[in-house]
Amino acid sequence: MAAENKATLQEQTTLKRAQIRKIYTQEIGVREKTNKNDGERVAEYLKYTQLNEGYAWCAAFVSWSFGQAGLPEPRTAWSPSLFPNKRIIWQKNQNNSNRSLKKPQQGDVFGIYYSNLKRIAHAGFVDQWDDKYVITVEGNTNDTGSREGDGVYRKRRPVSSIYQVSDWITKP
Repeated sequence: MAAENKATLQEQTTLKRAQIRKIYTQEIGVREKTNKNDGERVAEYLKYTQLNEGYAWCAAFVSWSFGQAGLPEPRTAWSPSLFPNKRIIWQKNQNNSNRSLKKPQQGDVFGIYYSNLKRIAHAGFVDQWDDKYVITVEGNTNDTGSREGDGVYRKRRPVSSIYQVSDWITKP
């Protein structure tokens, strides 16, 4: 019976990851109206986190996507808060075979650390992960990978550029 419940939980997690992926990939191509963190869709992402247009919105995009999939958390526009210790599954420069850390997968959330700000200051979704590169879907970026971009893009980033990855789908 316990094995059946475990299989069912894994199946549910797989289905939830696929649902979230469908949501965030459908947003690829959304663009700001005037390059000032604005526009109909951007306003929707920000409103989900109780903010108005004009604020950075990468974390709000992540939160909105989870909300569309029926998950109540995360619900934040502050990218550092997407990485509480109990949710971190991968960390840069750490033996990621320790502490039950695991390989990131689609639907997990990546964070990029900015030393000038001394914090994670950009976040988005892991879509594919291998030893050298991660394919992402992220909001408030652009073709060059800026954290103050103009839309939702699919990006290819070196794994070495990722600071932390969190899992909001699997129960901690």
